[in-house]
Amino acid sequence: MLRDLYQEEHRIFRESMRRFVADQVTPNVDEWEEAGAVPRELWLAMGEQGFLCPWVPEEYGGLGLGFEYSLIVNEELIRGDGFGVGVPLHSDVASPYLADYGTAQAKEKFLPGCVSGEVITAVGFTEPGAGSDLAAIRTTAVKDGDEYVLNGQKTFITNGYFADLVVVAVKTDPSAGYKGISLILVDKDAPGFSKGAPLHKMGMRMQDTAELYFEDCRVPAWHLLGEQGQGFKYMMAKLQQERIEVCIKCQVMAEQCLKEGLEFAKTREAFGKPIGFQQANAFKLAEMATDVQLGRTFLDDLIFSHIKGEDVVQKVSMAKYWLGEMVNRVAYQAVQLHGGYGFMEEYRICRLYRDVRALSIFAGTSEIMKLIISRNMGLRS
Repeated sequence: MLRDLYQEEHRIFRESMRRFVADQVTPNVDEWEEAGAVPRELWLAMGEQGFLCPWVPEEYGGLGLGFEYSLIVNEELIRGDGFGVGVPLHSDVASPYLADYGTAQAKEKFLPGCVSGEVITAVGFTEPGAGSDLAAIRTTAVKDGDEYVLNGQKTFITNGYFADLVVVAVKTDPSAGYKGISLILVDKDAPGFSKGAPLHKMGMRMQDTAELYFEDCRVPAWHLLGEQGQGFKYMMAKLQQERIEVCIKCQVMAEQCLKEGLEFAKTREAFGKPIGFQQANAFKLAEMATDVQLGRTFLDDLIFSHIKGEDVVQKVSMAKYWLGEMVNRVAYQAVQLHGGYGFMEEYRICRLYRDVRALSIFAGTSEIMKLIISRNMGLRS
């Protein structure tokens, strides 16, 4: 099991991360929510402490650690109210494309900055007319000598406004469907690349999310990731870890919602006793606690399988679907336990409630997850 992997060095790393979050994240959350952004200084501070891309090999400035360290970073950020800090996407979704498929020149130029916090990364896959159906993207890239010329638009891009480097999915052969998709790195200074204003969202307000525009945008040919036309295969290979990263968010957010609901139920009195002593509320909390425990068991098993290198497509699809729905159930019940106070921004559960809503949408909706699960069971329409 996952807990068997943890050693003394993991405990030390977690305590260090927890202290960092308590000192530099939690006290500033309200300010960042209001500003709609996390300052770049936080990224640099996290890089200095080794909390960004801890898996990157030492030759590029990293620590060469396992995925369980990324798990620790993600968990402690959420527990300290830093859910909107876009570090997990940077460290465990975007940067791995560069590390695994980038040219030697690209890795030498960008990977050290990914570790230090000087280079913030994002993935540019979703388009106004293409979300879960990645094969339907319309952004194109045409080879022109030793450059690629990109034209198109991306939307809902996490870290998009402050990103220094974006992994962009393009059609290098529009007539070939998904076999014509390639991945190309676009840096913030590329001619023809621009960003829209940060989007205003229901939740995760401190996390910058933006639209990206490419108008005859030119990038060097060595910014191509892997082979031309292999982008869809690369995305499918990396998508499982992206979904695991969202699963971690689902689980820890559910644990925090349960924590808020339970504490309030023990202290808020009605009809002469704490509301948690009323059977209807006690049973509600018992159901929430059971869901949360089941989720933790499932998640730990999934991560353990992922670390061992097993094929987790079916398991991660099940986890993404179930955990995404579960955290929304738990958050809803936690707000309900708070009554009118749950609707007030000054209460933590209010922020948790609006932040979890996107978790059943990110990285593939619950409906898409059920489609994958059923097809893997031999059920095809």
